[in-house]
Amino acid sequence: MPPKRKRSSMVAETDPENGIPTILNETAVPPPNSATRPPAPKRQASRRGKIDTNPDRNSDIVDGKTALRASPDTNEKGASLEIWKVNAGPEIPAKGNGTNGNAEDEGSDYPLSEIEMPVPTPSKKQKKTPTKSSIAAKKGADEIKAFKAEQAAKKAAEGKIKKEEDGDEWDKRLDPDEDDAGPAEDVDVMKKEAGRPPPVNSDYLPLPWKGRLGYACLNTYLRFSNPPIFTSRTCRIASILEHRHPLTDPSLPEHPTKNRPDKTQPASIERGQRYVEELCLANVRDLPKMFRWNDKYGIKFMRLSSEMFPFASHAEYGYKLAPFAREALAEAGHVLAELGHRVSTHPGQFTQLGSPRPEVIENAIRDLEYHDEMLSLLKLPEQQDKDAVLILHMGGTFGDKAATLDRFRENYKNLSEGIKKRLVLENDDVSWSVHDLLPTCEELAIPLCLDFHHHNIIFSPSQIREGTHDIRSLFPHIRATWARKNITQKMHYSEPCPEAITGRQRRKHNPRPATLPPCPNDMDLMIEAKDKEQAVFELMRTFKLPGWDSFNSIIPYERDDDNKPLPKKAKKKKSKKQIAAEIEEFGKEVSEGEEVVKEVIPEEEVGMGGREDRVYWPVGMEEWLRPKKRDVKRKGGGAESESEMFKNPTPGNFEARKRVTKRNREPFGEEVRERLIEAVCVADVQKILEQIKEQRIAADEGEEEEMPKKVKKEASARETLVKEKAVKNVPDPQVDSKLEEATSS
Repeated sequence: MPPKRKRSSMVAETDPENGIPTILNETAVPPPNSATRPPAPKRQASRRGKIDTNPDRNSDIVDGKTALRASPDTNEKGASLEIWKVNAGPEIPAKGNGTNGNAEDEGSDYPLSEIEMPVPTPSKKQKKTPTKSSIAAKKGADEIKAFKAEQAAKKAAEGKIKKEEDGDEWDKRLDPDEDDAGPAEDVDVMKKEAGRPPPVNSDYLPLPWKGRLGYACLNTYLRFSNPPIFTSRTCRIASILEHRHPLTDPSLPEHPTKNRPDKTQPASIERGQRYVEELCLANVRDLPKMFRWNDKYGIKFMRLSSEMFPFASHAEYGYKLAPFAREALAEAGHVLAELGHRVSTHPGQFTQLGSPRPEVIENAIRDLEYHDEMLSLLKLPEQQDKDAVLILHMGGTFGDKAATLDRFRENYKNLSEGIKKRLVLENDDVSWSVHDLLPTCEELAIPLCLDFHHHNIIFSPSQIREGTHDIRSLFPHIRATWARKNITQKMHYSEPCPEAITGRQRRKHNPRPATLPPCPNDMDLMIEAKDKEQAVFELMRTFKLPGWDSFNSIIPYERDDDNKPLPKKAKKKKSKKQIAAEIEEFGKEVSEGEEVVKEVIPEEEVGMGGREDRVYWPVGMEEWLRPKKRDVKRKGGGAESESEMFKNPTPGNFEARKRVTKRNREPFGEEVRERLIEAVCVADVQKILEQIKEQRIAADEGEEEEMPKKVKKEASARETLVKEKAVKNVPDPQVDSKLEEATSS
């Protein structure tokens, strides 16, 4: 049984020799003696090179789930950008580690529920005595299994603690910006909510607009360019553990199936860390492109994704950014300074400074330190650096708001000065209203970020009415909290969906807001919506804000700003006459690749909208961002194709019909007969028959692939002769004789 893994909340220290953060591993690997340690190898690129960070080709790389949401701390259902809906590429084959390329299943800050046991490839003949490699593979599998069990136990224990101290609405719902519609509402609750006093909204519009509109974390148009440009690539811990092992062939690049990490080889923490670092650098290097894209279309404010550096604040797998990302972040900061744009960050709902649990406070401080380091390494000019703030929710009330505020004050004192100068509190839609937070913000000199959407759900009815009118009376007090630190004020704006009635339903964000809030016209406004930059475009067009005429609507399923290869045309066999004509005209035979030539787009222009700046897509039309999906019929026909075959019999499908008939007449084995006897209803029988049919179809496809070339050639010859005879529709003794010869052979 593998030894228990040691967890630590200490910040990872950096190895002075190789610059790689020392991370506690779950396996008991003693560090080598520093006196006898060989010099660290240079971090040079080999033929293996950098990992393929394109999630369209590498299923180890997944989209950070919070970046797809309207707001990073939501857990929405149906209100996140639907990657599956847009992607038109072929499904990436699953890896041996069980990953499927979908980040939506991750359940917590520790996505360990994704770790699955490697499924051993079944062999025809198993060896009786285990080999060294099989023993090593089993040991690695046992370690992952133990790791999974340990984390599952921890998760269960945390859930038990939460359940015991439950009673806090925040913990029941988990997320401060929850967008899930949840269970069906009670009729009485619906009636009560529908009968509440109508909201009183202001008719003031902040026009002419002089501030900056922004969006959160991800640009939908750039995400689906080729190659994709985004900063929330992440992975699973299982992938990090797997990539601690060297590739099967280190001299070749990694391949999804042919050249994977070899788990029979010794693991190295440094190798796994390099894997994560390459992923981080791919994210950071896309930042300048996103900033320049925003500038081209009049957007000068963006929230940076907290998932830019996967697991950077993790208790076990955390690391410092400076040793490997200093230069890349400074380069991105240089572009920001050049353009004069603003950036901010928004740690998720697990980052709470008012929790009564010490481990939550430790995790929160570690997460805030990570965000502060990321912003500091941008090396922005003084005012831009001040404006790069950390937006934080207070979190749960834990049954006592006063005690929670006291714990927050105490923990706030222990924060570093770098975090204190960036920290901003935001009202939420569960527990903490503007009136709850404003006194504490004024006391501790913390700016207060007003979220209009949250305010319309949680407010103080004794002092203020629902809507945007009455809250304007607090604008001077809120603005003063920003002016005290000389930080440019910002607010958050989003709207509920039109059909929403109850508070739970109203938490769901509208994909694109319809209007602007009555905020000052010289401040910055973050639009929190699932359609990201498109929601900003919608407001720009509606109110003719600066830059509204700089973009045009996209052509469905077409783009002229990437270098995606054109679809290959079906190869047509050329006659000798055609080949001779091509040689006479061009001096050589023209290949298929030379017939179609696509103009190469310069790298700096990829994803920038093309000649006509087509970057806007209508509401609900995400699938327009990529070529239309093709209906690919599975090889061998499948059940639907088989029925069509028998409805429309032709000489061409004669052999296929013959195989299907033979397959359907094969007798059942004893195992199948026993299953049919145990069936208790028609549905059970149908299910068994469907399974048998699928198995036999798969077996037929395998046999067809292994068919000798000679047999295939003869079958093709028979089909060609039959077609020729059918076209001519006249008796031809020569064709008849050839057909007889082919059939007899």
